[in-house]
Amino acid sequence: MDFRLAPDAEAFRDALRAHLQDVLTPEVEERIYRSGVAHDDDFAKGLVEKGLFAPGWPSEYGGRSSGAWEDQVLKEELMRADAPVYLSETTRMVASIIREVGTPVMRDRILAGAMNGDITIALGFTEPECGSDVAAATTKAVRDGDDWVINGSKMFTTNGHIADYVFLLARTSPEKPKHQGLTMFLVPLDVDGFEAQAVWTLSGERTNITFYSDVRISDEWRIGDVDAGWQVLGLSLQDEHASGWGPHIARLLHHAEQWAQTTRAPDGSPPINKDDVRRRLARVAMENEVSMLLQHRCVWMTEEGQIPVAEGPMSKVFSTESLARAAQDIVEMVGPDAVRSYFEPTAPEQGRFEHLMRFSLGTTIYAGTSEVQRTIIAQRGLGLPR
Repeated sequence: MDFRLAPDAEAFRDALRAHLQDVLTPEVEERIYRSGVAHDDDFAKGLVEKGLFAPGWPSEYGGRSSGAWEDQVLKEELMRADAPVYLSETTRMVASIIREVGTPVMRDRILAGAMNGDITIALGFTEPECGSDVAAATTKAVRDGDDWVINGSKMFTTNGHIADYVFLLARTSPEKPKHQGLTMFLVPLDVDGFEAQAVWTLSGERTNITFYSDVRISDEWRIGDVDAGWQVLGLSLQDEHASGWGPHIARLLHHAEQWAQTTRAPDGSPPINKDDVRRRLARVAMENEVSMLLQHRCVWMTEEGQIPVAEGPMSKVFSTESLARAAQDIVEMVGPDAVRSYFEPTAPEQGRFEHLMRFSLGTTIYAGTSEVQRTIIAQRGLGLPR
């Protein structure tokens, strides 16, 4: 495996870094932090205008027809910069599914707008009583002529209060086994009967609990066959399970190194002179390196036409648990000052340590808990029984 970037990918990375440096101003950062909403229309459309939104997509959709490595560069740089891109990421993910299994009418209606920043799509999988068992969904979609009537609720529909559509998993055949009676829909969120209520997470992010009360949509909004929703959903879960969170570790390490080099003890010496500080920084650096290698292996496999069925969860579970360990380690290293928040002028590194500590805990839950990831690794990677 050769993980060195090709010259085109390096040029793409440099252009992306320069753009992020220009647009992610302190004012933008504060607005995102205060709102808890990881999306900004102007930022998303700025990526589109610079050709930085979806490099792997065909040029007719505004992409560069590049390979998986430029897509990986995009993910890494946006994550490292803590850019407000979560709604853009879910939009790209669902657009990829529509491109693969959507009807021609839906592709014509959605893809161009999704790729130019005019259409946004949130995810509607988890339910209040189901947790990580997505297939246990009880939100119902009942056929009524050419329409479907949807009733139920979804939890953690992040950005559901501002998105144009939600990619919704609903039960269409209650009498069938739970994995076989599900269907996927793309639900316009301007319909009657939809409501989003704010839920605030430990990291300060706004997510939502959403309600569907006799929401009526036509059958043209169905994605895939009736009762084949689990297969459609699998396309998105595979992408989510192969996520890597190493760039957040790299961001934490950057701020920790900066603190260690610029802070001064009463005797005038920097913390970096202490053995314990260097040992902690080295440990974080090693786990960051492993996290990035695991993620790059998934990209390499994709380029080789392989599916990282177990390797993706390995990347996800290791990188998120490493981030949580690293955040705790750095907070202990910095001491009580590390828990000063973004809004306190005396906070080291503008409160990055305190926020990353809170943020890191949720990453072990996003896109499937660590327990779910280990189950996939055991069953599909190692062939162990249920």
